[in-house]
Amino acid sequence: MSVTLSETGLAVERHWRELAGRRRFYTIGGVLFMIVAMSGSLWFANESNAGKFWDRLPYLFDFVGQLLPRDGFEIWRAMFDLPSPYDDGSLKYNYPEGRMYLTETFYVPEYVYKMLETINIALVSTLIGFAIGFALCFLAASNVVTQRWLRFFVRRFMEVLRAFPEIVIAGFFLAVLSLGAVPAIIAVSIHTIGALGKMFFEVVENADMRPDEGLRAAGANRLERVWFGIVPQVMPNFLSYGLLRLEINVRASTIIGAVGGGGIGEVLRLSISQTHEAKTLAIVLLLFITIIAVDQFSAWLRHRLVGEQAFAFGRGG
Repeated sequence: MSVTLSETGLAVERHWRELAGRRRFYTIGGVLFMIVAMSGSLWFANESNAGKFWDRLPYLFDFVGQLLPRDGFEIWRAMFDLPSPYDDGSLKYNYPEGRMYLTETFYVPEYVYKMLETINIALVSTLIGFAIGFALCFLAASNVVTQRWLRFFVRRFMEVLRAFPEIVIAGFFLAVLSLGAVPAIIAVSIHTIGALGKMFFEVVENADMRPDEGLRAAGANRLERVWFGIVPQVMPNFLSYGLLRLEINVRASTIIGAVGGGGIGEVLRLSISQTHEAKTLAIVLLLFITIIAVDQFSAWLRHRLVGEQAFAFGRGG
């Protein structure tokens, strides 16, 4: 049974076909552009790589094979600084050498201690970034500060802080302040201030201003209106973003450690360069366990702070 469309129906159908054809053209063009761009990027990276990436790629599996220890228990011996039956006097199997003795008999395994150092760098950096980002975000919010020049200056300042990756900032401070955890804390803190400050002021701008109007009518000053009218609304989201940033900073602190910023990243780089397979796998396993633990704990805490209803959007009824 054929259906005859009216002039209006035919016009709608023609318009729909035009839109569908245009969308198909843009989709195909976009895919082709991505393929060409990716191929060009890979070619450029291969030409720029000193060791010729494609030529060295088959040797990846040789490196993976070199990471296999003599037996599986070597990984646990390396992680907990236990004596190895294969100890030949070299650092490769001398796991107890790295013990951190708190008393004459009680010690903390080297890699656990280094992992705690990395977590400490991330935690201190997150607290510093949270505090300063909290102070700056209200100066950048249009519903709190009416002076456009001040908002412009604060927003540009936070953009500068987060413009460079943590490892670039760390490289500068490592050159100035020498190796150690302090340059890593400064670098991660700077980037955290810029990142959290941006997210915080966007939350502030979406706050309900009716409490502010009520406090203004009661004669409260600006600081009192912000503290009692806006902060209670935005604090759960602030804490949620802060915990999310803590997860990111644990990973960033590990990477910075590989370039001299202390923590677990430094010993991982040394272990890989010296081809100590059991130590390398022990550090990777410890990193994996720690990151999962931090992710799960922060996710649980965010649910408790923000509430289950904030995560229920999009779920079935």
